[in-house]
Amino acid sequence: RLYEEYNISLTADQRKLLAAMNKLLAPTHPYGLQTTLGSQEHLKNPSITNIKNYFKKWYVPNNVAICMAGDLDPDKTIAIIDQYFSSWKPGADVRQPVFPKQPVLTQPKDTTVVGQEAEQIWIGWQAKQANSLQADTLELIDEVLNNGRAGLVDLDLTQKMKVQRAGSGTLLRHDLGGFLLTGTPKQGQSLDEVKELLFAEVDKLKKGDFPDNLLPSVLNNKKRNYYQQLEYNQVRADMFVDAFIDEIDWKDEVGKLDRISKITKQDLVDFADKFFTDGYAVVYKRQGIDSLQKKIDKPAITPIQANRDQKSAFVQAIQDAEVEPIQPQFVDFKKDMTFAKTKKGLPLMYVKNNTNGLFELSYRFDFGKSADNRYSTAADYFDLLGTDKLSASELKQKLYELACDIDVSVGDDETNIYLYGLSENMQPALELMEDLLQHAKVDKDAYEQMVKKVLKNREDAKKNQRGYFTRLFAYGIYGERNSAGDVMTAQQLQETDPQVLIDLVKGLSNYEHDVNYYGPLSVEEISAIIDKSHQTAKKLQAVPQNNYYVKQEANQNEVWIAPFDAKNIYMRAYHNENRDWNIDEAAVQAVFNEYFGGGMNGIVFQEMREARGLAYNASARYVRPERKGVSEYFFTHIITQNDKMMDCINHFKEITDELPASENAFKVAKEAITKQLASLRTTKSSIIYKWYSMKELGFDYDINKKIYEDLQKVTLQDMVNFEKANMAKKPLRYLILGNEKELDMESLGKIGPIRRLTTEEVFGY
Repeated sequence: RLYEEYNISLTADQRKLLAAMNKLLAPTHPYGLQTTLGSQEHLKNPSITNIKNYFKKWYVPNNVAICMAGDLDPDKTIAIIDQYFSSWKPGADVRQPVFPKQPVLTQPKDTTVVGQEAEQIWIGWQAKQANSLQADTLELIDEVLNNGRAGLVDLDLTQKMKVQRAGSGTLLRHDLGGFLLTGTPKQGQSLDEVKELLFAEVDKLKKGDFPDNLLPSVLNNKKRNYYQQLEYNQVRADMFVDAFIDEIDWKDEVGKLDRISKITKQDLVDFADKFFTDGYAVVYKRQGIDSLQKKIDKPAITPIQANRDQKSAFVQAIQDAEVEPIQPQFVDFKKDMTFAKTKKGLPLMYVKNNTNGLFELSYRFDFGKSADNRYSTAADYFDLLGTDKLSASELKQKLYELACDIDVSVGDDETNIYLYGLSENMQPALELMEDLLQHAKVDKDAYEQMVKKVLKNREDAKKNQRGYFTRLFAYGIYGERNSAGDVMTAQQLQETDPQVLIDLVKGLSNYEHDVNYYGPLSVEEISAIIDKSHQTAKKLQAVPQNNYYVKQEANQNEVWIAPFDAKNIYMRAYHNENRDWNIDEAAVQAVFNEYFGGGMNGIVFQEMREARGLAYNASARYVRPERKGVSEYFFTHIITQNDKMMDCINHFKEITDELPASENAFKVAKEAITKQLASLRTTKSSIIYKWYSMKELGFDYDINKKIYEDLQKVTLQDMVNFEKANMAKKPLRYLILGNEKELDMESLGKIGPIRRLTTEEVFGY
């Protein structure tokens, strides 16, 4: 598995960049001396003795924290922890190792890495460790430079499209950290030109050449983001984990907002002037073939016999433990949502926010890119515009100051205009949004720059292995007309009058649409605000008809291969016989997905990863449709070494043609999916999105309730019969992204006809 993870990393240029930057910033520390995965030589010669000794030394209670967040009873939780962990013996020595002090950079140092993905440049400065007070200031500087909306880099470089992409970020870790600036050149631009543009923004920071209201706005938005994050138990638990790993005192963690609110603009300027010295590191990421890549030959692995019908004493003890069952709570749309209408007659879907002062408002239109692919481009262009009263930069700054955001989002079959942020500022933010919708001002220079940026992004996408494969899979399912490739052509982009795109967005409010709201205001209050502020035609038009993307049948064995020069392949085997989805089979499908292609208990994980070491990344899934009348389909997925391809194909075929049946593994899978559904909570704005997804399938209720109830009746034989009828010995369309010079093409040819796709076919341009 580690071989396969290493292979995946060979084409991940971000990893190369990070490793090279670490080496410059921390040359005598493990951060810079080695990567997490290690080298090829490390993987060829692992020491099981060293592994066991490492585990014995560090995986002990005085080096561990149990981090939990959720609907917990503190007394019961502590009692359970005591029951299972109180006998755990502490380690004799868990002192963190002390490494040599890092040499301080006093002048620029640079290096170069090479890979197929787009060129980039990273610039880094050495920083203190994560639990230092310096971290507070660096986080603020990051936001002042690049907050995604109104930072110096955002407005000067991204908004004005002086570069393809640019950003900043903190690199804060236990022992030491760093601060990064990153940039990607646009067509015809050099990496050094990008570097100079990034340095110019640092110079502005050091001179205090930014609006006085930017820092207060940053603090306002950090508070908003903090409250948003606290809504999720995963984030709360992660905060505990990060504080423990970085040895941050918890009172310092929870006091961060109060602490940073006292930092002034002059404090930031003074700090920046001292921090951003000539002692920086530069990593140039050039485009090309990495001559340092070495092929890893397929190691000899003796398959391990899976023991699904056996249980360890540990597993048996867990299964025998008496626990208080989780009571499921499924959405009841009639109780959990309010369906209303504004006085103007617009349908209003409403959920009350009783937790905090955040809101989400959207106008939803029942058509999307499949009706007219120009809307996607129009949405991107709209983000670059101002009005006759406010420039694009001024508008971004005002919204950021209000801690609110506008977003026009175009999906395949729906379009949404979103406004979200602090509820106390919703009214002025809504007025800004409505003014933009009605009075957006054409900017031909911005449009020309956007077109150049779009065309370069398209070419860059062809060099990204994971992104390329996503496009190949879309092509394999839908054919030439698919969502990923359904875009305006280069000629259409260059010949279109940008005013036409503005008019498309302006005209949205004249179509029939819903209003969705999650926030602290009452139904009456939000209805009154919408009636007053939202400008629409007196008589709304019917929305354009979607021209849905249609899944293709895959009813014969065949191989579709697209070219990508790498040491590994991405491969999926896709089957679709246009079978209608039946909700009465949904419970069986849910158990099957968990049993076969799910987590560590799944057949795919055990057979392809654990028993045979064929892949780091492998899965399978039976997929239900996204709307009524669309067929279901099945696929297997794997990323593997080039010389393991046929092993993967053959063994996937074995386990799908004759599903390994284990009553014990089935019970584990069934129990897992039952508990997942029982613990699932659809809350807040997700209730509204859930209602739309159920509506698309033709239901007015949460189908998870039916699936949960039907699970009790599902047997191992039901699942085996379902798999045998719908997957076993079915024809497959193999979709492979790889270098066929390194693949066993003769064996592939025996599977079925080989169709060689060009990159232009896959991407549609």
